[in-house]
This record gives sequence, structure tokens and C-alpha cells, in this order.
Amino acid sequence: MRSLSRIALLVVCLAAHSLYAQDPNDSPKSEKAQKSFKDGLASLRQGNEFWALDAFKKADKQDGGQCKACQVKMIKYGVQLQDWKTAEFAAQELVAEAKDPREAAQAHYQFAVVLFDEGVQKKKDDFFSRSHDEAAKAVAAYPNFPDAVLLDGRALAYVRQDDAAKAKFQAYLTMKTEDDADRQRAVRYLARPELVRARMAPPFAVTTIDGKRISLDDLQGKVVLLDFWATWCSPCREAMPRIRAIAKKFEGQPLVILSVSLDADEQKWKDYVATNQMTWLQYRDGGFTGTIAKLFSVEAIPHTFTIDADGVLQEEHIGDAAIEGTLKKLIAHAREVQPQKSSL
Repeated sequence: MRSLSRIALLVVCLAAHSLYAQDPNDSPKSEKAQKSFKDGLASLRQGNEFWALDAFKKADKQDGGQCKACQVKMIKYGVQLQDWKTAEFAAQELVAEAKDPREAAQAHYQFAVVLFDEGVQKKKDDFFSRSHDEAAKAVAAYPNFPDAVLLDGRALAYVRQDDAAKAKFQAYLTMKTEDDADRQRAVRYLARPELVRARMAPPFAVTTIDGKRISLDDLQGKVVLLDFWATWCSPCREAMPRIRAIAKKFEGQPLVILSVSLDADEQKWKDYVATNQMTWLQYRDGGFTGTIAKLFSVEAIPHTFTIDADGVLQEEHIGDAAIEGTLKKLIAHAREVQPQKSSL
């Protein structure tokens, strides 16, 4: 089971890899490098990420350190496998090869992400300071780069330069629409920069089965129980009555339950929800590769996450776990620090 701190680390690195669109010109040029790169892709299909990373490193070397596709893979799996030397090396190659301001901004941002994630894992401020430097270079090269601005604010908050971090979060707010989930998270960071240093649950927004649009940060002040399940999962069906009992027991309290189904069949999911009177918030993510499942690194179900009123991850359980005691404590704290608002 992946730890809660691992989830927090993935929040940044997942966003970074979307910067580079697939470009045939980024692929390896030499025949040897092309073969090694294909070997790496084959290893990924077989689930052998360690072998894949070695193959991508080999392909990049065979291509004279000029294979951007190799370097992006080296960063992704270097971070995932915590091979920080490889990830940093590939990011530095991207910076050195950048041909225009936009590429330079992307490369510096990618390097900033690696350093930030390394800082989270190693708990050393030096990496956050270096991440700030790289993020600042990204913004200098390409000012309209909201992700780099947000990351810069987070890096500054980690080294407790809260006033400077607030300035970055304020700038980020002007670059995003109000319904953007990351913008809503930045609003919270602006008010309380110390939350950056907590194990915050990754921000997301979904439209529930009844057409209600909600984001995790809409629920601040409330305890959130996130429940991953599927109709085809027999342990999930066995655990469902416990979730239903929790929903009934804590009705009217500052608790929101969101069940996230990994069902591919939408109608089967809707029928099951209706038949079993699952009246709390319901959302279908479609599978283990769904957006929310990937954000929370869900690889087995039933899988629950308990998030406190500040949005901080508190507990994670795989299987039908007794969580009522934790919920009672978190709800009591939520009621103490903030009067209950209208319930969702």
C-alpha cells in the first residue's frame, strides 16, 4: 500500500509530465537508441518499471543525450522509483537542450518538480530552495505559466518564506478561473501557507450522480470520507452497509462522504446505487486509471481515505475497516474550529 506521503508527492509530478506533448522529433534518432527505447516501452507493458528506466537511460546515452522522449521517461520513472540522480540528470539535459523560451520554461519547471518531490521525500529544505530557483527561471522565460507560479509558491512556503509564497499564490489566482480545483486550493494556501507543509489531499473536482459539481476545497470545514469501490468487487459490496450506517449515524454533522466507483458500466452502477439506497454523494471514475483513482494511487478496493476539515489526509485503509472512532474525533474538532455550514 502506498503511503499518504507518497500521494502528496505524486500531486506535483503527475501534473508535470503533461507539459510535454508527444512529438515524433523527440524520439531517439540512432537505431540502437530506438531499439533500447522500444525495449523500455515493452518493459512498461510488462510492469517492469526498473528495467524500463534502465532501457530509457541506455537509449538516451546511445542517442548522445539528445533524446527528449527518453529524458521525459527518465524523469517520470526516476521520480516514481525515487532514483533522484537519474531524474535530476534528465531534467538538466532538458534544460541544456531547450531551443526557445517556451521549451526553456517547460524544462526549468520539470527540473523544479523533480527537486520539489525530492525535497518532500528527503525532508531537506535545500531541495525546496533549488526548486524555487528553477520555478522562478521557468516564469522568467515564459511569464504566463500558472503551474510554475503555483509550484514556486509551494516551494517558498516549504522554506517558510510565507509572505513571498502568498505573493505567488495571489498571482496564481489571477491566472485561473474560479471553478478551477487548483485555484481553489491556492485560495486556501493564500489564507494559510502552513497548509502547504501538511499532507494535503490532492485537489479535484467532480460532477456527482445527481449533477452536483463539487470540489474537495468546496468542502473545507468538513471532514471528508473518500470511499473507492465498484459493484463487481465483493468485498466492496460487503463493506457498503458500513458506509451506509456511517452516513446515517453522522447525518447533519460536518461530514461529507463521497463514494468513487471504479465501474466501467454506468447503468449498472446507477442501478446498484438506487437499489441499495446509497443516498450520499456518488461519482463514477471508471476504473483504476480514472482521474481520481490515479490522484490517490488507488490500486486495490475497497479503499478509504479520511480527510480532516483542513483538507489534510489523516488515515488510509484498504478493506472494510473500523473508521467510526477517527471520524468522531475529526468531526468534533471540525465543530470546535468552525461553525457548521449548510450541508451538501
